[in-house]
Parts: sequence; C-alpha cells; structure tokens
Amino acid sequence: MSFKLGRARQPYAVNGEIKNKLSFKDESTSTPGTPIVRKTLEGNILGEANMDGSIYLSNKVKPGSEQETQVLLHEMRHATDMKTGKLAYNDDSIKYNGITYQRETIDGKDMIKVDGKWTEAGGDFPWEKDANIWKYLKTIITITKNQ
Repeated sequence: MSFKLGRARQPYAVNGEIKNKLSFKDESTSTPGTPIVRKTLEGNILGEANMDGSIYLSNKVKPGSEQETQVLLHEMRHATDMKTGKLAYNDDSIKYNGITYQRETIDGKDMIKVDGKWTEAGGDFPWEKDANIWKYLKTIITITKNQ
C-alpha cells in the first residue's frame, strides 16, 4: 500500500532562520479544537465549558485582559476534564472523578448535593478547585520574575 503526502506549506529554516512562519491573523480568542463563543451569560457568570467542547465567554470580559486569560484557563481545564472523561454533567447530575453529585433546581437556583448538603452551583466544589489554576500559575510567574 502506498500513499502520497500532501502539499501543504510547512515552516522551514535555512541557517537557523525561519523562512515560512505560521500565521495566525485572526484577532478573536480561539483555541484549536475548542470553539470560544462570546455571549451574554446570566448573572455574574464569566465563562462556561460545555459538553460539546465549546466554551462560552461573557461579553463582560474585556478581550486581551488578564481576566480573559484567567477565565479561559479555568474553562479550558473543565473542557479538558470533559474530553478525558474526568468530568461530565447533565441537567440531573455532575460526575467528577467517578463520583456522581445530584443536581436540582431549588427555589429557582441551580443546586448541587455534596456530602449530603445542597449548595448553590458555582460554589467550592472539587472540580472548581482543580480548575482554579490561575492563582498557581500567577504565583509561579511572580516567583520566576523575582529570580
């Protein structure tokens, strides 16, 4: 069996100088394989990772800001966890690390049952703790700059 390689132009170097660079001229926030959609989100929600692999980013978040970076890192962690099967959700439950947490709307609020106690969504849940990596990255960046 044989096959023919494509003719796509690839970056190449001559004497250590890159002659054909990849060009990303799109100004929008984008991550390969993860569509980022800016839209109006409810309340104080700044971002949402969806089971279809997309991420919603609030119109309130300024493009290019540190806040945008923070929200995208957080939601990308959720998206990665969903793609690897570590995290999944539907209207009735959230499954994280093999544990299923019941989910209901109580008095108009999205509530999740953790350790027998109903807590409003967006709280201090295990999947949220793991996704809050920005503070750790910021600490590492600060330490690196000070060395």
